[in-house]
Amino acid sequence: MDITESRQLTASLEDYIEAIFWIVSAKGAARARDIAKRLGVKASSVTGALQVLAKKKYVNYAPYEVVTLTSEGLEEAKRIIRMHEVLRDFFVNVLGIKSKIAEEGACKLEHNIPKPIFDRLIEFMEFIETCPRAGKYWTDKFIKQCNLKKARECEKCIEQSIKSFKKERTMTQTSREITLADLMPKEKGVVLKMNRRNSVTKRLADMGVVRGALIEVERVAPLGDPIDVKVKGYHLSLRKEEAVNIIISRG
Repeated sequence: MDITESRQLTASLEDYIEAIFWIVSAKGAARARDIAKRLGVKASSVTGALQVLAKKKYVNYAPYEVVTLTSEGLEEAKRIIRMHEVLRDFFVNVLGIKSKIAEEGACKLEHNIPKPIFDRLIEFMEFIETCPRAGKYWTDKFIKQCNLKKARECEKCIEQSIKSFKKERTMTQTSREITLADLMPKEKGVVLKMNRRNSVTKRLADMGVVRGALIEVERVAPLGDPIDVKVKGYHLSLRKEEAVNIIISRG
């Protein structure tokens, strides 16, 4: 769906789409009363919103029937949720904002942030996590500075950054290449290459699994298949046979 078209939805209607997504994920389908309860609105408001969304072909809706998302509605829901999660992660992990406030801020901004700014925000977050001059030490120092309001200790910070850079370079030079399937949950790595080139790898590339991308393993099924990962704000579920063909360096 073209981004311009999706922006024709109001923030309120986007909230409805997001709510329906989570309700359907939990229950298989949504009813008007479920939506009203989740959003804290009246039943009449839900009916009006569903009629508009059905006209725009984002939901399947008929009076007294369950509500589901159309394929267009599902894609829109994923877009909204991705924006929410990236913004929340930025507020919490980079700016050190408390989770509750970060959630509230993400809810407000997810509807209005232009795509070029959103894409650049993802690139900035990846840069911080992979650049030896930044990384967790850098963000931790920033958060500490905000909390304590102490004078900046720039010289000490530079010395520590140099030590971290040397350590990171040594680890990079001595570490062997591994596959995505070798990572454990919560571990991260940087994509180096893909061993196979086919329709599957093209799909993954379209979702952000490309050389230089930071990828994190979120969950591995008990038998090792599938593997749930996060890359550029997308949540992907990969088969193990796909993961072993993605070569990475450990983050």
